[in-house]
Amino acid sequence: MRVVAAVVPPVQVMRPRTAAEIPAADGLPGGVQYSVKLDGFRCVAFARGAAPPVLQSRSGRDMRPDFPDVAAAIGALPDGLVLDGEVCAWADGAFAFHQLMRPHAARVADGVVVAYVAFDVLAVPGRDVRELPLEQRWELLGGALKEAGPQVQRVLATTDREQALVWYEALVGQGVEGLVCKGLASRYRLREAKSWVKVRHADTRDAAVVGYTGTARAPRALVLVLPGDADPLLSSPLTPTVRAQAREALAGLADEGEERIVAIGLGDVPYRRVGTGLLAEVRQNIGRHATSTVLRLRPGDR
Repeated sequence: MRVVAAVVPPVQVMRPRTAAEIPAADGLPGGVQYSVKLDGFRCVAFARGAAPPVLQSRSGRDMRPDFPDVAAAIGALPDGLVLDGEVCAWADGAFAFHQLMRPHAARVADGVVVAYVAFDVLAVPGRDVRELPLEQRWELLGGALKEAGPQVQRVLATTDREQALVWYEALVGQGVEGLVCKGLASRYRLREAKSWVKVRHADTRDAAVVGYTGTARAPRALVLVLPGDADPLLSSPLTPTVRAQAREALAGLADEGEERIVAIGLGDVPYRRVGTGLLAEVRQNIGRHATSTVLRLRPGDR
């Protein structure tokens, strides 16, 4: 019998605020859970029994067509289960964010592993659990995934700050960019977002370059996909140094035709889409309107 869904898409996701230091063990309400911060696509996953599962991006788009293997794994979970987590790719012994932009068939051919890493549960069959404290949701998450296969995993997390500090330093080479720290008493409500913080090793991130504005010989800005979000955004205008790097790099990428992107303050902007294989080191500036400044470019295989 079909379970009545307690939480349906789309949902607004909790977003941790940026912090400069890893909080003390009693630094957040109810104590602190420390989990590793992964480079992937933020995804709320809805298991819906006989109906197709939904993989909701942070902006609300369904990513199921892009990740059919993950969708199949979510679809096999109990009807009505709703998870929050990230779709992550693993290649050459490390998390490989840029691989998420490649077609499914290409990833399979190259042996890239794509999995869903869950860090929270919003609903269990027939019950919305967002009002429960994180400590209880975490236990429910473990129970819900007890019979799940390797393609759906629970994120690495601890309440031991010393252990978290070891992870923070030791796992950089595996593509872990820092820690997410959450109050164990926090409910999954946007008004409690202050109880979630993220601490990264640097104030820059790697983004996948998926297009550019202007021409290949004179690019003005880059179209980027940032970790945590499957949807593209437009960078700030390129500096002369980065523009020269981009001109050289774009010459080696396949032109996949014209598309359009909606940019704050600019409206509908045409851009040329390119094949993946290039990463941009990006600094995000948060103000009235968030901007993404490209600092330098490097090949996708690093």
